[in-house]
Formats: sequence, C-alpha cells, structure tokens
Amino acid sequence: MAKQPMLKFVRVERDMPIKRTAEDRKQDFDEIYAEFAREKAAEQASRCSQCGVPYCQNHCPLHNNIPDWLNMTATGRLEEAYAISQSTNTFPEICGRICPQDRLCEGNCVIEQSGHGTVTIGAVEKYITDTAWEKGWVQPIVPAAERTESVGIIGAGPGGLAAADMLRRAGVQVTIYDRYDRAGGLLTYGIPGFKLEKDVVMRRNKLLEDGGVRFVLNCNVGEDLSFEEIRAQHDAVIIATGVYKTRDLQGPGAGAKGIVRAIDYLTASNKASFGDEVAELIDGTLNAEGKNVVVIGGGDTAMDCVRTAIRQGATSVKCLYRRDRANMPGSQREVQNAEEEGAEFVWLAAPKGFAGDSVSSVKVQQMRLGAPDASGRQSPEVIEGADFDEPAELVIKALGFEPEDLPKLWGTDGLEVTRWGTVKANFGSGETSLDGVYAVGDIVRGASLVVWAIRDGRDTAAAILEKFNAKAAVAAE
Repeated sequence: MAKQPMLKFVRVERDMPIKRTAEDRKQDFDEIYAEFAREKAAEQASRCSQCGVPYCQNHCPLHNNIPDWLNMTATGRLEEAYAISQSTNTFPEICGRICPQDRLCEGNCVIEQSGHGTVTIGAVEKYITDTAWEKGWVQPIVPAAERTESVGIIGAGPGGLAAADMLRRAGVQVTIYDRYDRAGGLLTYGIPGFKLEKDVVMRRNKLLEDGGVRFVLNCNVGEDLSFEEIRAQHDAVIIATGVYKTRDLQGPGAGAKGIVRAIDYLTASNKASFGDEVAELIDGTLNAEGKNVVVIGGGDTAMDCVRTAIRQGATSVKCLYRRDRANMPGSQREVQNAEEEGAEFVWLAAPKGFAGDSVSSVKVQQMRLGAPDASGRQSPEVIEGADFDEPAELVIKALGFEPEDLPKLWGTDGLEVTRWGTVKANFGSGETSLDGVYAVGDIVRGASLVVWAIRDGRDTAAAILEKFNAKAAVAAE
C-alpha cells in the first residue's frame, strides 16, 4: 500500500522558517526569515488535509489552487507545483512574502479551525517560486504570435504589471508609464527590504522587459506627457496609478518641521537601499538616527515605518493608534515583529497637537472605545483631561492614503470618479466612463492589498483581450 503523502497534520506540528534574532535583524534591511530547506517545505506541505472545500483557496483573492501545489511540493514535484502556482498568480514570490496570510488563506485553513495550527502556505509558496528562479524554470514571455493592438498602462505597480504580463503573453504590444525611476510602485519604494527584498522586484521587472514590455520611466502624466497623448497612441489604456495622497493630521503645530509623510520616509529609505544618494537622509530630514520617533497610524504602512526607524538607529520608536490591539488593521505578525525589535505601541491614543517649530513633542489624548460605527467597529472617543506629552523629534504620518484628483491632475474631462475620489470602474472588467480606458487596483478600490491589485490587473487584461478578439472577429467577417 502506498504511503500517504498528505494529512500529516495530526503528527507533524506547524513550523515556520527560522526567524533571525531581533538583535541581528534590526542591524540591516535583509529578509528576517531563512529559506525553507526542501525537506522542511515538503514536510510542512504534507500537513495539508486536502479538504473537499478548500477554504484557503476560496479566501485567496486570486483563488490560487493551494491544495494542489502543496500536494506537488509534498511529493517532490516542485516544477509542477510552480506551474500550478504561477497559472493563477502573476507574482507568487511576492505574495508569498507580503500577503497577510493570517487574514486570508492561512487564517481560513481547515486544520487551523480544528486546533492543529495552519499550514504555512505563504512560506511554502515563497519556497516554490524561489526554487523556480534558482532552477531556471522562470522564463521571459514568448507569445505564440504578435498582435497589432497596443495597450498603454499608467502606473508600474502590481496591478499594472500584472495586466502587462497577461496582455504580453497574448502578444499585445504593451507600454508602461511611471513617475518613478524604477518600476514596481509600492513594491519598490513603499515596502521595506526586510519584508520584500528589492532584487526580487527588480528581477521580475527585468523579466517583463525581456518579454517585450516597454517601460517609460520618470514620466509624470499630465506634465511630461498628457493623458490624451497616451490615449492617442494606444488601442486601450489602463489606469493603475495607485493612491499616494497622504491623509493629513489636524491640530495645532501639525505643519511643524519634522512631521513627515510615510511614503516620503519609506521611499527615501528604499532609495538608499539601492545605493542612491538621498539628500533628505543625509541632512536628517527623513532619517530617524538618534531621534525619538512617533509613528501615527495602525496599518501595515505604520508597521513598515516603525521597523524602518529602528533600523536607522532611532533612540526610541513609539506607535500611536486610536483603537486597541484587537481592532488594529495591520498584520498582528508585523506588530509582533516590531515589538521584538524594540518598538512600543501606545494603544487608545491619538495626537491632539504638536509642540515646537521643529517638532519636539506630541500632545497625546487618551481614547476609549465607544459605540460601533457604520462599519460595526467601535468608535474611539476622547477621555477628557487625560492628555500627556510624548517627546518626538520625528513624527511620521501613516494614516492611510487617498486618491489624487486625476481628472484635474491630467486635465481630462469625462473620467468619472466616486465621492471618495477613486476612479469609477465596472466590477470585473475595469471599464471606466471613457471608451477604451480601464482602471485597476487601489485607484479603484482605495488603499488595499497587493494581491487584490494583481487580481484586478489580470481580470482587466482578460476583459481587454475579449474586446480585441471580438473586434478582430467582426473585421474578419
């Protein structure tokens, strides 16, 4: 009788790749987890119960066929595991690193619900794809036939790159326009290297370029090139700009020197990791070294800022969040990592004002949780007379992102937006109010997850190809 390769969760415990010590990892911006060895990856994959209704797959925005590639990994068929993994996910090596698996696939694992500890899906996914790159299984796109249709994509973040990959595989001519000097969007400049190593993003960009995707970088649409000029050059246009406008702080002194935006702070740090000379780091404007740092916010961007400040050599790092730990939107795994590295979280606390022309302290008001708001979450309420001062020479605003006013920024009429300022687009196809113009990712959803941007990019690419094929069929009649 053949040995059962799966269902080992009853005798094999959940295990993650070894995590570097906090003291070691806060000295650099390198990945904090070691790589699974082949035997360990196979062992952990073998814990999958191969359940009849795979909740892990259902709760993945990309509906990745997780049970099948876990089975392939457990039985040593890694090349097949990679083929299954990349068939539904354009960037599995990136999702394996940065997806909040605890809220998505792993958080809905059947054996987790039964008390055995979830399968370490993200770590295995990362291992499969890293092995694929190492073995040379990942190859540039070679379309079966070239097509004449052309698509312009504004924004080189995950949504735009995912759409480019799908369209290029079908032979469509693709050009991506981006404001930065490197492609990748927040993957490149918004997420620190200790969560997503930059060579992982750069090699994927190069793969797309080698496959025929054209990149036009350092291009500010509306300034260097108009939106209408881009429309005139292509059969379809995808808006994938993401959301970069920072929500602002209120209160006395909110405009003081030393109060900075999270996106500026993280971008400066990530540019330095490429070896770029960053003036704001050299002059100390965006450098936490030797400073008391206060980060305001409770999402994953706040966690990135907290952990970056520690690595820059801050004297102290505190994160203010107006709700409690249980109601924090950021990953609990990231909170734990930050605490291990020396960050302090001040729960039920919000800024009331700031002292100093160059900020020297934050006036903090204590909060309590009151009645639920429209979303069902308890609303924070101020506790009168419970204010205190928190020393700070650097305050980082990580309150979330909002969309820029694209119709005004690009000087274009007819592009409809919602009351939140996001581009109004049809669910699934991404079609906007302008003919031949589509939108994907955060500029449609608001600030969201990378995996949802990938999903949008793939869905919209499929919708565009369907339109192109329908036109071609009509022309051929």
